[in-house]
Amino acid sequence: MAAQPAQPAPAAKPAADYEQLPSGTSKRKTLVIGLDGASLSQITEATAPTMAKLASTGLSAASNLYSTPMAQTVSGAGWSTIATGAWSDKHNVVDNSFSNPNYERYPDFMSRLEAASPRSSTLVVGTWNPIPDTIFGKATDLRVRGGNDAGTTAKAADYLKNGNPDATFVHLDDIDGAGLSAGSSSAAYAKAHTTADAQVKTLVDAIQARPSFAKEDWLIVVTADHGHKSTGGHGGTSALERQTFVIANGKGIKPQRRQDVKIVDIAPSVLEHQGLRQEQLAGMDGQTFASIEPDAFDSLAPRLGTAVDEVKIDPSLKGFSHDAPTGWSIDNTRMPAGGVTEWAGWSFTNDDFFTAAERGQGREGNVRSRNVFAVADSDEWDDKAHGAGQFDSTLISAAVKVKGAKALSIGFVSDYVVDGPQSGQVLVSFDGAAPQLVKSYTKNFNGTEALSVKVPQGAGQTRVHFRYTGTNSAFWAVDQVKIVARKQA
Repeated sequence: MAAQPAQPAPAAKPAADYEQLPSGTSKRKTLVIGLDGASLSQITEATAPTMAKLASTGLSAASNLYSTPMAQTVSGAGWSTIATGAWSDKHNVVDNSFSNPNYERYPDFMSRLEAASPRSSTLVVGTWNPIPDTIFGKATDLRVRGGNDAGTTAKAADYLKNGNPDATFVHLDDIDGAGLSAGSSSAAYAKAHTTADAQVKTLVDAIQARPSFAKEDWLIVVTADHGHKSTGGHGGTSALERQTFVIANGKGIKPQRRQDVKIVDIAPSVLEHQGLRQEQLAGMDGQTFASIEPDAFDSLAPRLGTAVDEVKIDPSLKGFSHDAPTGWSIDNTRMPAGGVTEWAGWSFTNDDFFTAAERGQGREGNVRSRNVFAVADSDEWDDKAHGAGQFDSTLISAAVKVKGAKALSIGFVSDYVVDGPQSGQVLVSFDGAAPQLVKSYTKNFNGTEALSVKVPQGAGQTRVHFRYTGTNSAFWAVDQVKIVARKQA
């Protein structure tokens, strides 16, 4: 008998809804686990082996929060930042009162996913009630109060194993309780991380027990909303209170320890994983994990030195240099001699070092810079005797070829803070001619700049100048400078 042709397999029936949770439609799945008040330093093989494995086989990054006046280092502000992918000066949650949130303009990532892909299944389970009640909006398919961490874990694991959510957020709270009562240097705080790690394992095991797991593409993220003082508590400006972290594990994420990934990057990374396009991420401060690239300033990280005049800074902390990256330069010909060494003209630094110079003066608000950035700080420089005159230094970019171009695009992150007589100017020089003013700062600005300049006919190359002057005033931080010549005006 002749062989019969193979018959096509019957189409799989769509999975049924489960306990009020609609069945998802995507093979791409995401689980974000939020550990309130947790510390990356506690995630070790001895204390938290499940999370340590996620970190060692994936991406891990320590980063820092803002502090007042931008926002308090508390849960309302922290989880809103994680959920929206925007900093507090956008989403407007600055404490735990939720008095005037701007979620309509900066929605949480579950709401964005539902708006872009209404058939997606979205689930939020949280021990702290504002997580399901307030921070994640009504567009989320199912928002569940967990009651306590054991209940949250059990409910979330049940949905992950037996339901079919596309994107899930789980919030666990007990680490924060240990930090508040005993402090981040206590045995109780370490033990709370071990307990939470077992709960994370329960959630991961639930995913791996899914009959369809082998055919799915899971992104797992673990993060925290703030840190804790060693003696207990949070909300202030100390380094320990500002500490957060991101652990991300999934296909395509290579093992790496990063210095440039922040909690605002979680939301866009989740949405990209779930299939959203770049234009659907508008308004976010965060970038997808894969799209974050080091800039010229980051190349200086291995060359940063320890404090010279800044006695308040831990002498073992490396964090400043006056050596510009390749092609860049600093013009200090107008700078008086003397002053605090670290800030004598434009400097290159990182957040740990910069904020340790003087806490509570707004430096913690420079959250849009990543890794190494440039800063002109007339306030700190003026704390030591110097020659007559004001701070006056210019940072000059590497040359960019513009032959045949019609326009020049200048993009950068800018945190300009005013506190007295000062000026900040962006200027452009073509072929060594006198620099021409493009932008002048007259008030506070913390955001991303996108400037455009017409290229003179016949010009061959250009350099961008960042000139800052100040008399015991504040500072100007600049990062992620991108200068692109365009064929079209």
